[in-house]
Amino acid sequence: MSWVTKTLKSTLGRKLIMALTGLFLILFLIGHLAGNMQLFYNDGGEAFNIYAKFMTTNPIVKLLSYLTYLSVIGHVIYSIGLSRLNKSARPIGYAVSGSSTNSSMASRNMGILGTIILLFLVGHMYSFWYQMHWGAIPTVTYEGEEYKDLYAVVQVAFQQTWMVALYVIAMAFLAFHLSHGFASAFQSLGINHKKYSPAIKTVGLVFCIVVPVLFAAMPVYIYFNS
Repeated sequence: MSWVTKTLKSTLGRKLIMALTGLFLILFLIGHLAGNMQLFYNDGGEAFNIYAKFMTTNPIVKLLSYLTYLSVIGHVIYSIGLSRLNKSARPIGYAVSGSSTNSSMASRNMGILGTIILLFLVGHMYSFWYQMHWGAIPTVTYEGEEYKDLYAVVQVAFQQTWMVALYVIAMAFLAFHLSHGFASAFQSLGINHKKYSPAIKTVGLVFCIVVPVLFAAMPVYIYFNS
């Protein structure tokens, strides 16, 4: 298994892990956004609370959650490794396509952007994920079945101006992070062709705008409608 270890420790192997974990986390963002969009329903939080219970009790979702945690940890660890190589050699992102003078601001600051997003993620998980599992959350009943009222927790959180502002700013950082990471992940996997690369870059651009904007719209919507 020495070749596996050597590969994972190499620059190419590290970029490969970064790309795979990054793409998995992109899929997570899509799923997470789809579920959270139910915050826009004008039903007193019923759809969101049912969704939240499903996400915390379904065994398949639990397995995917563990894979998400591992992806976050792997993404962070390997990004630190690449950052160290960056200091001792040349600029390294998901894939190297030119000098630092020709790179984007996002590509030159992926480490900083990732650190900010990680700090936000820790606070976000404590405010909602931790509270859902172990917090003192009130309950509601729909058709005779009891649910934790996570919607009430979300409402309280997003009635605070500083919390809404922090969330929106964090989504701006996420947009910059994705603006480089999306296309670069495919490039690191060898999917780099004149026929496909423009389409991938276009999809990545749309993704890095639409997804963060929709996430940011949720706290703003709740702030002005609660």
